[in-house]
Amino acid sequence: MIKPTIQLGRRNQLEVLREVDFGLYLDGGDMGDILLPHRYVAEGTKVGDVLDVFLYLDSEERLVATTQHPLVEVGEFAYLEVSWVNQYGAFLNWGLMKDLFCPFREQKMRMQQGAKYIIYCYVDEQTSRIVASAKVEKFLSKERPAYQPGDSVDALIQQKTDLGFKAIVDGQYSGLIYQNELFQELHTGDRVRAYVKQVRPDGKLDIAMQQQGQQNVTDFAQQLFQYIAETDDGFCPFHDKSDAEAIYAEFKVSKKTFKKAVGDLYKRHLITIEPDGLRLTLEGRITGISEE
Repeated sequence: MIKPTIQLGRRNQLEVLREVDFGLYLDGGDMGDILLPHRYVAEGTKVGDVLDVFLYLDSEERLVATTQHPLVEVGEFAYLEVSWVNQYGAFLNWGLMKDLFCPFREQKMRMQQGAKYIIYCYVDEQTSRIVASAKVEKFLSKERPAYQPGDSVDALIQQKTDLGFKAIVDGQYSGLIYQNELFQELHTGDRVRAYVKQVRPDGKLDIAMQQQGQQNVTDFAQQLFQYIAETDDGFCPFHDKSDAEAIYAEFKVSKKTFKKAVGDLYKRHLITIEPDGLRLTLEGRITGISEE
């Protein structure tokens, strides 16, 4: 039988070997048997079952398993709150009984109890302990990413700068959302869907909160037409003088995209533009958006 490869600080699929009064012992391969304490054992679990467990070190530095899912795993970034601080560093709440340690040497500034910080979780080579670092830049990939403009990415908002918001893209790369392209409030720790605008020569990414280009306008024009068509009186109370934030709150697009879509529908005689909004034309009611 092939022994499992154990990943400390990650979720693992481990087989139940035997039951004892205080829990279950799981097959840890070369790491030996690993205890899953009784408090985490689901009713009906039996020897031979394969369980999805997270592995970490308890307060006595023993390898143990839990069925709880922490807020971050080794190799990931997260936004965590400081539970307490002592003379060695800060301890972060990551959803487990034992807090995640961030030593002073891995802090950009002294962490404060109750405050939250973007951190990277890793295994310290010297101590073999799972620890956190707030110096997240050194853990970002230095390789040039192979994205194309328009590619969809996940972004963890890192911090506000003079240019906009720095973000960690797909858990690997550094990205920037420019302030003048924002149409919704962002805060450190937010996880958002974004789209690649370009890969800069230094390998960093310019990203945006919505897709770029004509296809985005075409797609939204259809969405806007449906929005107006489904109202009782065929009227939309938004227009080119409406506030950009109000437009984004309703449609999740920029005012620029909204105005282009309005122009597209107007040129196709599907709507009229009134002082206080947009109204579906008779032709729009009859032909629909699929007809020119």
